[in-house]
Amino acid sequence: MYHLYAFATPNSVKAVIMLEELAQDYQLRPINVKQGDQKSDTFLALNPNGKVPVLVEAGAEGNEPLVLTESSAILVYLAEKHGRLLPNGGAERARVFEQLFFHASALSPSFGQAGFFKRLASEPQPLAELRFSTEAERVTGLMDRVLHERRFVAGDIYSIADIAHFGWFWRREFAGVTLDGYPNIARWYDQMSQRPAVRRAITRLNALVPQA
Repeated sequence: MYHLYAFATPNSVKAVIMLEELAQDYQLRPINVKQGDQKSDTFLALNPNGKVPVLVEAGAEGNEPLVLTESSAILVYLAEKHGRLLPNGGAERARVFEQLFFHASALSPSFGQAGFFKRLASEPQPLAELRFSTEAERVTGLMDRVLHERRFVAGDIYSIADIAHFGWFWRREFAGVTLDGYPNIARWYDQMSQRPAVRRAITRLNALVPQA
């Protein structure tokens, strides 16, 4: 049994999509980051970094539970354990990791920082906002060119790399990014959005957000 501590965030949706794709039994534990639940002592005992998602796998045969943080690490762990959505070796596997590292080093931080300086900074910081907004558009353009050559981000086969990228494009408005002018990403995003596992994951996470 898996327990997933999450909220309706770009990183959380990745883990929920993965569990849905794998048809695994899991319990979703809401951590309302808007109300500061991620700063509680109970949650910090699971992840001292105070970030969602966190995956907890109950111990088997007397073993201690596995507590795993970082969305990309969760994707890799589940893919390897259940033997799906990650090629076994060779160039195909390398391409998936190439995209995962691109996501962690470029796409995710640029989108996150663009959104922060655009929406959450305590005072306007136009230079920082311009820098990260420009970078978010740059990496979006790179990904659009990749998808011009490939059906999915790492090749012809759907993988955990697609799940990783989908998280931030699902919440692209936060970073001020649109799909206008990026036809290849728009085609890929529509294809991703139609997957039953993706739709179930989004429904489950959106249900965690209190209605005004």
